[in-house]
Amino acid sequence: MLTTNVKSAADSFELINGVKIPCLGFGTWQIEGSAADLAVAEAVRAGYIHIDTAAAYGNEEFVGSGLKRSGIPREELFLTTKLWNNIRTYDEAIAACEQSLSLLGTDYIDLLLIHWPNPLKFRACWKERNTELWRAMEQLYRDGKVRAIGVSNFCERHLDALFETAEISPSVNQIRVCPGDIDEETISYCKSKGILIEGYSVLGTGRALDSALIVETAKKYGVGVAQLCIRWCLQNGFVPLARSVSPEHIMQNLDIFGFEIEPADMVALSEMVGECGVHENPDERPF
Repeated sequence: MLTTNVKSAADSFELINGVKIPCLGFGTWQIEGSAADLAVAEAVRAGYIHIDTAAAYGNEEFVGSGLKRSGIPREELFLTTKLWNNIRTYDEAIAACEQSLSLLGTDYIDLLLIHWPNPLKFRACWKERNTELWRAMEQLYRDGKVRAIGVSNFCERHLDALFETAEISPSVNQIRVCPGDIDEETISYCKSKGILIEGYSVLGTGRALDSALIVETAKKYGVGVAQLCIRWCLQNGFVPLARSVSPEHIMQNLDIFGFEIEPADMVALSEMVGECGVHENPDERPF
């Protein structure tokens, strides 16, 4: 378990291509309009330098304005966005990236991901679709429009298919990770390929707040439930994505480097069953 070599949100992991990714990210899913602008600016001023968004979130323009509002130079920030399920071809992927660059108000994206491996609209041709998107992303990478490329919600079968034609390996797989829900098969596969795991929904979309085990364990360490879950994710060697619109909670979610979860508690949290929900098969989701 990773505990000692990251001591602040400014510390980083090294991706397979040598790019450094900050160890803690600020997620913007379900933060819309001016709320995204304000939350991102607040987060960056508080100390986050890694911001995660997506075309599907509908907030790239506001994330970009929030980054500018923060006053932090672009080169000191790490920015992720994603290609959504309506994108099918090489040309569409190039155009979608250009649109994201424009909305975000930046010349480059640090990490570009395929958001979903098997969209409902392209379920009959998902493999060919991902091949085309990846080919476009490789070109964007070579052109310097993006510094690293990766995937989100991919399982081993989706990655195996991608590797049949990929010339550049994915740097990241962003998946749902929370106490009691670790997709060991996918995580082990990614580790064997040098693919870093980013974890979203680290509070189990809020279910962690109602878990007696999590609540009691958080009390033991004198921290909040969100702090415990984020720290648990980090100690597993994943990059957690924390999300809040409250300035107080934004600060609290950064304050995870002053304590360490004991091994026995890490195991107990990891082996919880069902309390925080479970990940779903991406091939069966209706979008």
